[in-house]
Amino acid sequence: MTPEQRSRKEAAGTGAAAPRSLAESLRARDDASLSALLRARPDLITPVPTDLTQLATRAATRASVVRALERLDRFALQTAEALAVAPDPASYDELLNLMAGDGGAETDPVVAEALPRALAVLREQALAWGPDDRLRLVRTARELLSPSPQHPSPTGLGPTVTEAASGMSPGRIQEILTVTGLPSTHDAVSATASLTALFADRARMAALLATAPAESLEVLTRLVWGPPYGQVTPDPAPRLRWLLDRGLLLPTAPGTVVLPREVALHLRSGRAHRHTEPLPPALATAATHRPQMVDATAAGQAYTALATVEELLKDWDEGGPAVLRAGGLSVRDLKRTAVALDVPEPMAAFWVELAYAAGLLASDGEADERYAATPAYDEWLELPPAVRWTRLATAWLAATRAPGLVGGRDAKDRALSALGPGLDRSAAPEVRHRVLALLAGLPEGAAAGHDSVVARLRWERPLRGAQPTAEDLRGRLAEWALSEAELLGVTGRGALSAHGRALLGDAAEHAPAAEPAGPGDKLPVHHRHHRPALREPLTAADRAAAADRAAALLAPLLPEPLDHVLLQADLTAVAPGPLQRPLADMLGVLADVESKGGATVYRFTPASVRRALDAGRSASDLHTFLTAHSRTPVPQPLAYLIDDVARRHGHLRVGAASAYVRCDDDSVLNEILADKRSASLRLRRLAPTVLAAGADPATLLEGLRAMGFAPAAESAEGDVLITRAHAHRTPPRTAPEPVPDGPPTPDATLLTAALRAIRAGDLASTAPRKPGPEPAADGDLPRTTSAETLATMQAAVLTGTALWIGYVNAEGTASQRVIAPLRVEGGFVTAYDHTADEVRTYPLHRVTGVAELADDQL
Repeated sequence: MTPEQRSRKEAAGTGAAAPRSLAESLRARDDASLSALLRARPDLITPVPTDLTQLATRAATRASVVRALERLDRFALQTAEALAVAPDPASYDELLNLMAGDGGAETDPVVAEALPRALAVLREQALAWGPDDRLRLVRTARELLSPSPQHPSPTGLGPTVTEAASGMSPGRIQEILTVTGLPSTHDAVSATASLTALFADRARMAALLATAPAESLEVLTRLVWGPPYGQVTPDPAPRLRWLLDRGLLLPTAPGTVVLPREVALHLRSGRAHRHTEPLPPALATAATHRPQMVDATAAGQAYTALATVEELLKDWDEGGPAVLRAGGLSVRDLKRTAVALDVPEPMAAFWVELAYAAGLLASDGEADERYAATPAYDEWLELPPAVRWTRLATAWLAATRAPGLVGGRDAKDRALSALGPGLDRSAAPEVRHRVLALLAGLPEGAAAGHDSVVARLRWERPLRGAQPTAEDLRGRLAEWALSEAELLGVTGRGALSAHGRALLGDAAEHAPAAEPAGPGDKLPVHHRHHRPALREPLTAADRAAAADRAAALLAPLLPEPLDHVLLQADLTAVAPGPLQRPLADMLGVLADVESKGGATVYRFTPASVRRALDAGRSASDLHTFLTAHSRTPVPQPLAYLIDDVARRHGHLRVGAASAYVRCDDDSVLNEILADKRSASLRLRRLAPTVLAAGADPATLLEGLRAMGFAPAAESAEGDVLITRAHAHRTPPRTAPEPVPDGPPTPDATLLTAALRAIRAGDLASTAPRKPGPEPAADGDLPRTTSAETLATMQAAVLTGTALWIGYVNAEGTASQRVIAPLRVEGGFVTAYDHTADEVRTYPLHRVTGVAELADDQL
């Protein structure tokens, strides 16, 4: 049953009297309707209410109502705002006139067609209740949306005549009646009622305004759409005096007047809003591409995303930047990371945050805390590329951290840094899912315009009140989602890819259909019911299955890693595509990356060759490696470079004396001593082939290399030390938990249990009881003496009747229950508990009292 059908069923009723309260309205609902309410407002079952009265009370609390209002779409919110300025209660026709104007459906048929859905949403979410002839907005919602000087209504309307005239003297009100030609009354209440009737009568108001001076009508025109307040002097101008004398402007404070609501509605032809928006804005198609091109482009970017994350964590392999005292990366470290990745700083912040969200990097927790890769990174590297991508994409979809905020300031004017606090925005996951779902609703290969996506999201979650930063943030989150999806390879050329569509799971299946091309097209169904039907949240198994489908679609599109490079005579090597990991790792040691792109260019230098020799490779090893992995002959200049560096590598030996240098060729040592650049090393000759240094071995090595030599470190035994990169890892870390946007949507199991408990508790609290000597008031626990409780229990066992009891558990929580006693012995009663729907045993000393139910209640 759709929300509209349930709303019509509630409006029609079953012949019973109209509900007198929200609790009675909820009590008349079926389980499907209550389930829809609890899914739409999950805060109502945290914790589970004891009965429907408590559920209604919780649904009317300010915090819950504010949250529910903020999750309405623009037209549903406009409907609630119209109900807030309508009479309480209002009829459906009155509401329709406020939304469409005088004439209702004939004036604006689109609004008339969309209004039942909006009203059904308000009813389903327990913001409005009652049949069509007695519609009521929940009192808290009316207080939040009604016009007041402190909180103006988005409708631009002011107070009613009765509200505005509440502070006026009775004599002044009678003077207004006299000027307007109304008969005098005996009291202020009947006087304001008479004035209200005049202003609400379209014909009489038209006749009154026909006599108004043009200048006075101009004043009304400026106030009609709000704000309705204006300033006057103690001696008003004639155009204002004419309006004040007839009550068309009423004083609310010294020097302040207001346009009464009834007058404004007449001037607006009955409309509560200047512009109603019954339909969501259409998504504009910015471009259309072949789906195959979209998938190929997205796959290429997905591979780039994997390579970028690997490069980032390889750069931090031996220990990344230090953690700021307040948490996060410093501006300088972010700049260094951006240079290393060859990307702008905002993009570097995104990649860093993505790796953090996926649990691939974290702080190591040491005294000098630094960021480093986690053990999960090593496991991630062993996965197939497509699976590695889905790990990143699913982490991005669920993350509440917003990298786009990096570089901004928080509410206390503190800088927001990458990996630092203050970046969590609970709305981010929902915005990302919704943006992708909107793209999924377009034809395959179609890219939506950014502005139209942002406009659509703002219609679905409009800004309420004076919260411009909230709307601005939601729009920025949408823009960031579009750009981040392109960076990550979820979209290609602005259109959703096939693997991106699979990643969404069933969210893509519930996306809206494409909008009509023009106003003459037939109104599609999704314009009337644009919101996806409430459904079960995706389970972990569903999400895993969606990730597997996405990986299966992406895998054939990713390039196969190559096992070769192309060596060139200018001491460079060209990798025409992605390289196998062992080849890429070795080449990364032997050469420096000169440029990236479709093909990666590596350059061989003396320093890079020496780096490979320091890692334990010999010249013959390097020649063999290049010969085996090059599709072109090894150029002679490269072979000479390797041989030349290897010939000099280890010719000098550095050890600990504090440090020393030894060399079989004393002329080389003489050259070092004669070089002015060696002064800082504080060298002195110990023997013809040995120099002692005042610097430590590491400094001595760097100093000699800066002078153009190729020294090698040696151990205490005189062996050459092989230096390899030390991979620094954090202790096992879990990925950061997203900051939830309120309680999670309950699953079917929780909903079933909650509804069962609420229904049973409601039965216990509302079942009629037989009158006793001291009947308990509604909501109070029954009170009887221990002897009376025992006797009533024993009698119920013999007669098989049900009882209403009050019970206090071991934690001190009191509850009401309906039980059918089966056995009483040893200070315990064993009974079938209708509230829990099972047989239970209760200590008699915890039963506060007992009462018999009226006949034929169970």
